[in-house]
Amino acid sequence: MDLHLEHIRREYSSRQLSRKDLPKEPLSIVAQWLEEAIEMKVNEPTAVIVATATPDGRPSMRTVLLKELLDDRFVFYSNYESRKGQQIALNRHVALTFLWHELERQIHIEGTIERLSPQESDAYFDQRPYKSRVGARISPQSRPIPSREYIMGLFAAESLRFIGRHIPRPEHWGGWAVTPQRIELWQGRDSRLHDRFLYEKDETTGEWTLHRIAP
Repeated sequence: MDLHLEHIRREYSSRQLSRKDLPKEPLSIVAQWLEEAIEMKVNEPTAVIVATATPDGRPSMRTVLLKELLDDRFVFYSNYESRKGQQIALNRHVALTFLWHELERQIHIEGTIERLSPQESDAYFDQRPYKSRVGARISPQSRPIPSREYIMGLFAAESLRFIGRHIPRPEHWGGWAVTPQRIELWQGRDSRLHDRFLYEKDETTGEWTLHRIAP
C-alpha cells in the first residue's frame, strides 16, 4: 500500500530560542521546559521516547513516562525482563526524546543507563495505585500471551491474593536512571530554520560545552 504525505506541512513560528537565554549547564533548562509543558497542559507532558539497541546495533523504541529528574539523571520505571530491559543489560547506551507539539519543542538526550537501588524502586512502587502494582507483578512484558482473557485471569487471581495486604515489588520491575552525555534543545522556527543547541559533557572534567548547530 502506498501512502503519500508530501502535502502535509505546517510552519513553526510561535517561539524562539537564543543562546543568551541558555544556562551553562542543561538540566535547569530541561526542567524549565518540562514545567512549562505541564503548566500549558500539553497532552502527556512527561512522555518520553526511549531508544535502546542490541550490541550489534539493532534499535528499538517505546514511550514511557518520566517520573523524576534525580541527581541530574532522568528516571523512569519498567519491567527489567522486557525487550528494553534485555537490550539494556547488554548495551547501556540509550537515547531519550521529549516532543511537545503544542510548544513546537523537542529535547533529545543521549547517555548511559543504570538501575536504581532496590530501596529507591521499592519507595516508588509503594506509591503506585493498587491495580498498577498488581499489573506489574503479573505481566510478562513483551512476551507472547494466548489472549487478553489470559492476562486478565492472572490479574484477577493476583488481585484476590493481595486483598488487604501489602503488595511487594517484584524483582523483575524497578527504576532506571539515565545519565546524560549529550542534550539537544530544538525549537521550531519559520522556513524550517529551527533553533537547535547542543550541550556535550566532557567525560574527564564533567563540564558542559554549548554549541548552536545548523537546522
